Amino acid sequence: MAQPPTHERSRGRTAAAAAAALLLFPAAVLLPILEIEKLGHHHRSSIVGGIVELFRSGSWFVGIVILVFSIVMPLLKIFALLELCWLCSLNEKHRAWTYRWMEQIGKWSMMDVMLLAWLVMMIKISGLVQFQFGSAVIAFVLCVSMSMVAALSFDPHAIWEST
Repeated sequence: MAQPPTHERSRGRTAAAAAAALLLFPAAVLLPILEIEKLGHHHRSSIVGGIVELFRSGSWFVGIVILVFSIVMPLLKIFALLELCWLCSLNEKHRAWTYRWMEQIGKWSMMDVMLLAWLVMMIKISGLVQFQFGSAVIAFVLCVSMSMVAALSFDPHAIWEST
């Protein structure tokens, strides 16, 4: 049995990782990621819940920044990768625009940076409050990992190969 061309395998790997990231994304941002207990008060929070709380408390700028860079841009990057891998019938101008756009937005997609900041915060507050990781932690780490695998396995030459 003949092996598919290298570019086709590259598109398949990237699409599979991006699809996995997309499937994990809702759980990663909607389920409780952290449960904190301080002075007898118990609080569960998800990423989206944290953004909503920022808006409610009047921290609009911080809420918008987190929303855009941790939710909107990572989703747009995942969709762009899927589009480039699965919709190879698009014309060259559209593929080139999507690729350039994805490269630019990818620089501003901050899920992986948010993961590192979150871990540093957990280490620093561990003596001040009692916390437990919520059910979204595994989904979030896997989503970030799959998104990174998709970006790293993406071969820009593959989008110019005809299917």
